[in-house]
Amino acid sequence: MSNVQRQEFTQRHAIAKWSALLMSCVLGAQAVAQPANRAAANATNAAATQPAAQAAAAPFKPDITYTLEQLGAQYPLNLRGVDGSNTLNFSVRNDEVVTGARLDMRYTYSPSLLADISHINVLVNDEVAATIPVPKETGGVNLQRTVEIPPYLITAFSNLRLQLIGHYTMDCEDPLHSSLWANISNQSKLELATSQVQLPDELANLPEPFFDRRDRRELQLPFVFAANPDTAMLEAAGAVSSWFGALAGYRGARFTASVGQIPAQGNAVVLAVGNNAPGTSGTPLQGPTLAVTANPTDPNGKLLLVMGRNAKELKQAANALVTGSQALTGASATITQVADLQPRKPYDAPKWLRTDRPVSFGELIEAKRLNVSGYSPDTIRIDVRVPPDLFGWREDKVPVNLHYRYTPQPTSVNSSLLFSVDNQFVKSIPLFALERIADGEKLRAQVLPDESLPMQARLDVPLELLKSRSQLQFRYMYDYIKQGECRDIIIDNVRGAIDPESTIDVSAYPHFIAMPDLAAFSQAGFPFTRMADLSETAVVLGSNAAAQEYGAYLTVMGRMGESTGYPATGVTVVRAQQASSAPAGKDLLVIASGADQAWLKDWAARMPAAYENNGRFTVSDLVYRVLGWFHVDPRQDETPPRTAMAYTSSGVSAVVAGFESPRESQRSVVLIASNQPQGLQDATSALIGGKDYDRPIQGSLAVIRGKQVDSLVGDHQYYVGSLSFFKRIDWWLSSINPNLTLIGVVVTLAIVLAMLALLLSLLRRKPKSPSI
Repeated sequence: MSNVQRQEFTQRHAIAKWSALLMSCVLGAQAVAQPANRAAANATNAAATQPAAQAAAAPFKPDITYTLEQLGAQYPLNLRGVDGSNTLNFSVRNDEVVTGARLDMRYTYSPSLLADISHINVLVNDEVAATIPVPKETGGVNLQRTVEIPPYLITAFSNLRLQLIGHYTMDCEDPLHSSLWANISNQSKLELATSQVQLPDELANLPEPFFDRRDRRELQLPFVFAANPDTAMLEAAGAVSSWFGALAGYRGARFTASVGQIPAQGNAVVLAVGNNAPGTSGTPLQGPTLAVTANPTDPNGKLLLVMGRNAKELKQAANALVTGSQALTGASATITQVADLQPRKPYDAPKWLRTDRPVSFGELIEAKRLNVSGYSPDTIRIDVRVPPDLFGWREDKVPVNLHYRYTPQPTSVNSSLLFSVDNQFVKSIPLFALERIADGEKLRAQVLPDESLPMQARLDVPLELLKSRSQLQFRYMYDYIKQGECRDIIIDNVRGAIDPESTIDVSAYPHFIAMPDLAAFSQAGFPFTRMADLSETAVVLGSNAAAQEYGAYLTVMGRMGESTGYPATGVTVVRAQQASSAPAGKDLLVIASGADQAWLKDWAARMPAAYENNGRFTVSDLVYRVLGWFHVDPRQDETPPRTAMAYTSSGVSAVVAGFESPRESQRSVVLIASNQPQGLQDATSALIGGKDYDRPIQGSLAVIRGKQVDSLVGDHQYYVGSLSFFKRIDWWLSSINPNLTLIGVVVTLAIVLAMLALLLSLLRRKPKSPSI
C-alpha cells in the first residue's frame, strides 16, 4: 500500500471510528432506521401525482410556509387589464422533495367582470395548476380559497404566476379599462409538504446542506465544541460562523453553541483539537482536516467537522473552509498546505461600494436583472451599501452616471423613468417619443437591433439617502396610446433596461464620523467591519463565559459576515482577565452577562450603562425625539445626559452600549451585556432586526426588553477618521457659528488686509516740500 493510500485509509478509519463513538455515546443501543434513497424520494414525488382519492388518505401537513410577502411581494398584487399577471419565485432545498403543495389565497376582484369569460389562473412554471372562477355575486368581496398544486409541477427553482383574464363586455373593450382588476393579498400563503432526502457525505456539496441558497428561511445552525473552547478555537468558530452569515445574506443567520453535545436532529458544525476529537484516539490526524459525516442521531442530518492537531491547525482548517471550500472533494480532506491570506485594506469589503473609484452597476447585480418589459413593469432594484463613516457635510451629491435604454414610441405624452432611493422619489426622466426628439426620424437608424434607444443621464443623489443599506430603484412607466374604438390591443413590444456600465461614485467623500454610533454598528458592523476580515477587532468574553455567550458571539460574527460579505479570518478573541493586555490597534467588542462583569468596573467612567447585579444608566432627551433620522451634520444629534439611574430587578433585559476605548483614543468599544445569560439572545435578535422591531438600535445606548428597543443616550464624545486641513478648519468654525464658513472667513480677512494695506500706504505718504 502506498503512502497516499495508507493516509486516505487512516483518515477514513478515523472518521468512521468517530461516527461510531458518537452514535454509541448519544444513542446507546437505540437503533437508527436506514434512510430512504433518492429513488425512493422520487417515487414519493411520483405518488403525489396519483388521483386525489388516494392522496386524500393522508392529511396535508405543511412543514414550510411562505407568505407572498416573503417571496418578494412588498405590497398586495394588483392584476389589471385583460391579461394582467405577476410572478414570484420560490425554491426547494436540495435535501428535500415536495410531496404536497397548496396556495392559501386571499383575494378580491372587480364586480364588473363577466363571469363566463373571466377568471384567475394560478400557474407554476407556466403550467396551469388551478383556475378560479369570478362569479358576479362575490365581486368586490374579500375571499379566501385554498388551491391545491400538483407537486410534480414544482422544481428546484420555480415560478408562481397569478394571472387575471378579465373582460367587462362582449363588445369592443378597452384592454386597460379601470374595471379590469383583481387584488391578491401579499399575506396569502404558499404551503409545502416535503420529504427528506439523504445526501452523500461529500465536501464538494458545501455549503450544502448546512446552508442551501434555495432556502429563504433564516439560517439556524448549531456549533458544537468538542471540549471547552480556548480563544483559538473561538477565533476559528468565528471565521466559520461569519462565512455562513455572509452566505445567508438577507435571510439572517442565528447560531447556538454547546460543548460536547451533538444536536438530536439536523445539521451542525463541530470543532475539535487533537485528542479532544471523539473517535480519533489511536488514529492521530495528519494535519488540518475537514470532513462531512452523518449525524449519528439523525440519518438525514450532517456534521461538518473542522479539526486539527493543535490550535494553529484548527485555524488553518477553518480558513481553508471559508476561503477554498469550492475546491474540496470527498468525504474528508487533509489540508497539506495553507498559504497566508493577503492582508485586507480598509473599506474593501466585497459588499461595500468601493471608495477609491466609480463602481459599475454590473459589479452590484446580474445584468439580466436590469431588463424589464411591459407598459408597467416591475421595478429594477439595485442594493448598495456604503461605508457608514462617509462625511457628507457641505459636500456635493453622489453622482450617478446612468446609461439606459427604452423602446421609443411613435407618439406619447407621459412616458418616464422614475428614480427613487428606498422608496423616496429623487427624479423623473422623460422617455420622449421619436416625434418629440430633434431629428427623431434620423434616430430610427440608431435604434438598437432590439428596438431600444440608448440614452444617458446624470443623477445626483443626496448622501443622506444612501445609508449603510440602501436600494436604488428604477421604474419604467410607459404611456398607453389609445387607437380608438375596437382598435385597442395590448402588444407586448416595449422594453426597458439599465446598462451595467452605469456607475455610482462615492470616492470624493472623506471618512469622518461622530462616535459612538450604534446605528452604524447594527446596520453595518462599524467600526469593526472597516477591515473586512475584522483584523482590527478584539472580542472580549467573560472568564466564566458559557454556551449562551458563545452563541451570542457566533451570531454577532455571522452578522459581521453578512455586512461585509467576507469571513472574519482576522478576529482576535481574548478573555476578560486578558483584556488589558489585548493587542494594540484594536476596536473592542465586549460580550458579558450576569455577574461576570466585575472586570468592567475599570471602564465604568466611560460607559453609559452597565449590568452587574443591577442596572445603571445615564439618560438623555433622545427618547423624546424623532428616532431614525440621518443628518449629514452629526452635531445635530448631540444630546448630553440629563440624569443617572440605577435599579435592581429580576427581569431579563439587555443593553448595547458604545463608548471610546479606555486604552486608545479614536478606538471604539461596543458592549453587549445582559443581567442574565438568556438576555443575550434578545440582544442578538434586535441586532438582526426584522418586522417585529419598530425601533432600531442607535445612539450610544440601546436598552432591549424582549422585542422593545429604546435608545436612551446619544451623546457624541469623539470622532473617528480624518478631514483635510481646510475642511477641518471649516468644520471647527461652523461649530462656533453655523453661518461662519472658511470661505467667508478668508474673504473677510482678505478685505481687512486690503483695508489695512491701503491705510498704511496713506500714512506713509509725506507732503512734498515747497520748491525754491
